[in-house]
Amino acid sequence: MGPEFPREPPRAPTSNRPGLITMANALRSMTGFGAATVAGKGVSVQVEVRSVNHRHLQAKLRMPPDLGHLESQVDALVRKQLSRGAIQLSARVTHASDELPARVHKDVAAAYLRSLKGLASELKLKGDLELADLVRLPGVVSAPEKDTDLEGMSKLVLRATTLALRDLVQMREEEGAAMAKDLASHAAAIAKIHKSIQRSAPGLVRRHQADLKRRVSELLDGNETVSSRDLAREMALLADKLDVSEELSRLEAHLQQLDRLLAKGGAVGRKLDFLAQEFNREANTIGSKCNDARTAHAVVELKTQIERLREQVQNVE
Repeated sequence: MGPEFPREPPRAPTSNRPGLITMANALRSMTGFGAATVAGKGVSVQVEVRSVNHRHLQAKLRMPPDLGHLESQVDALVRKQLSRGAIQLSARVTHASDELPARVHKDVAAAYLRSLKGLASELKLKGDLELADLVRLPGVVSAPEKDTDLEGMSKLVLRATTLALRDLVQMREEEGAAMAKDLASHAAAIAKIHKSIQRSAPGLVRRHQADLKRRVSELLDGNETVSSRDLAREMALLADKLDVSEELSRLEAHLQQLDRLLAKGGAVGRKLDFLAQEFNREANTIGSKCNDARTAHAVVELKTQIERLREQVQNVE
């Protein structure tokens, strides 16, 4: 099992970002391992289960030949505990009789030997009978009898499967707690860049309006006049073109939703993936509207943090 990461105590929301991550419920990673062994009368069952990333839930089961009828029940147990990931589960049954020596039936061997010697004498055949030849004859050597209580073994397999899945879920949650901290750090970085763009956006509009007024004045060069109404209309159109307030508001709403999902924990990977796409959509729109060097640099940093968040989200159940 992987290292156990400490769970953080709930943190109070900050004044500017309601619903900040509390870690009260850990996320689940899609990678992990679980194992369990359950013993019964003369038999023990070992179940191992591994999981890796996958867009959906895909379970591959390997059951003992005599217990293939359990696959549907085991599959149901897997789907009850997990919602995403490629799962490999194997069950192995070990009988106590497997460790016992094979049984040699001397009376059967003696009967074979008498019959073969009599046959050789009658047919006037030559040649010695080797022990290796004798033990290969049917009934001379037999393996210890195994427990054939399929109902009892079935119960052991289902019990071991339940325990192994519980072990797997625990590991996935422990890794998920560490992932949640990482996602929270990316969210904090995105929020910081968001505030920076929010502060600089009004000044950007004013600078572009001043540049527009100056260029109009230079083009006219005193030969013609432009009404203040026309100039005001053009400035309003420019301000509307550069306005990113809606994008910033949506970005803030996405951050709050991210906080809520991380606080909720559990199987929220698909929702987090959708949010990461929405983050990227807003960042692209802001970048296309604001083309000054300062904002462009901020957008590059914003998209970098979003990409890091998106990569981590791919590991969440």
